[in-house]
Amino acid sequence: MLLGLSLFVALQSYGQVEGCTDPLAINYNAEATENDGSCMYENETVSPESSVVLPDELTETSGLIVIDDRVLTHNDNTDTNLYEVNSETGVVEEVYPIPGVTNIDWEEITQDEDNIYIGDFGNNANGNRTDLKILKVNKADLFNNEAQVEIINFSYSDQTDFTPTGGNNTDFDCEAFIAFEDNIYLFTKQWQSKETSVYMLPKIPGTYSAELQDTHSVEGLITGATYLEDKKLVVLSGYDSSFLPFFYLLYDYDENDFFTGNKRKIQVSTSFHQVEGIATSNGTDYYLSNERIQHPTLGTIPQKLHYYDLSVYLENYLQGTAGTESFKANNVKVYPNPATGTITVTMPEHIQNTGYTIYDMTGRVILKDTFSKTTSIDISVLQPATYIIKVDSKNSKPLVIIKE
Repeated sequence: MLLGLSLFVALQSYGQVEGCTDPLAINYNAEATENDGSCMYENETVSPESSVVLPDELTETSGLIVIDDRVLTHNDNTDTNLYEVNSETGVVEEVYPIPGVTNIDWEEITQDEDNIYIGDFGNNANGNRTDLKILKVNKADLFNNEAQVEIINFSYSDQTDFTPTGGNNTDFDCEAFIAFEDNIYLFTKQWQSKETSVYMLPKIPGTYSAELQDTHSVEGLITGATYLEDKKLVVLSGYDSSFLPFFYLLYDYDENDFFTGNKRKIQVSTSFHQVEGIATSNGTDYYLSNERIQHPTLGTIPQKLHYYDLSVYLENYLQGTAGTESFKANNVKVYPNPATGTITVTMPEHIQNTGYTIYDMTGRVILKDTFSKTTSIDISVLQPATYIIKVDSKNSKPLVIIKE
C-alpha cells in the first residue's frame, strides 16, 4: 500500500510540470512533461520545392486529398467531377463523376479510412445559405465509377440571423474540414474577424446543428485542412487580405481540442496566390493548390499544384509520437522496484537507443545515459528515496523507481 501511494505521489508531483514541450520553440522548457499550449516560434517562410500549372478544367481547384499516391481535386463551381492529377506534371489522369448531385459551392474534400467527404458549404456570397451539406461517398465505389452519395445536412448552432451580408462579409463561411473518429470538424473562414471557429457534427447521413467547439485567431482566411489522426496533427492552409498564403500547424493537442497544443503559423513565399486545397499522407510532404486569379498589376496568376517539404518543422515531432502509445501502454518494464542494488529496464524495439535522465524529487540530475533493449542501472550508491527516470522521447511518461 505504501509503495502504491509513493508511486502515485511521485507521478503527481513530477507529472504536473507544464510548459512548452517543443524543442523548436523559443520558449522550450526541457523540464516540462505536459504541453500547456504556450509554445512560441520565430517567424518562418517556406518556398515550394516544385510547382506545376494545372489544366484549364481546374481553374477553380478548391480541395485536395491524397489516396494511395493519387492526388484528387475538384472545382468550386458547377462541376460535379473529381479529378486525379499527376503531381509532377499536373496532367489530369482520371475523372471520377459524382452522379445525382449539384455543386453549389464545393469548397473542400476530406477522407477517413473508407469514405471521402465533399463539403458543399461555401457561403461567402451572402452568408445566408440554408442548404449547407456534405456529400459522403465510399472510396471503393468511387474508383469503380459506381459512386453513390449520402448527404449530411447541417446548419451552424449559433447562426440566427440570415440577412444577406453581401459578398465576402460573413463569419459563417467554411472551406476546411476533417473527418475525425465519429465526427466531422469544420474550420470556418471568417471574413470579418480573421479567426476560425471549430464546429462538430456527426459523419452519419442526416440533418444536424453543427455545435460550436472553439474559436481561435489565425489573422487570415482558412481555406483547407489536412490531418494525421494517429499523430495528433492538423495542418490548415489559408491566406491574408493580400493573398499571402500560409500554413497553420496544430499538433500535440489534447484529443479533439485542436488549439490546446502547439500552434505555429508558417508563411509561404509564393505571393498573391489564392491557396485553396491542402493534402499530406505522411505529415512532412504537402501539396497546396491555388485557383486562377486576375491581379491588377501582375496579370493572370494560373491555377497550380505546389509541393512543400515541412520536415524541418514536423519530423522530430512525428518521430517522437511513434513511442507515445508504447509508453502509455506500459511496454517499458522496470524491475525489481523497489530495489537496493541494480534495476533492469526493458524497452520496446522501436524506442531503443533512447537517452534517459534520472532525477531526484527536487529535480536534480543524478545520471544521464542511453537505453538499449535491456539496460541495467546501478543504484546502489543512491540514498534511499524515490527517483524519476525521464525518457528522451516525445510525450513519454516518467518512470518511478524507489531505492530502499
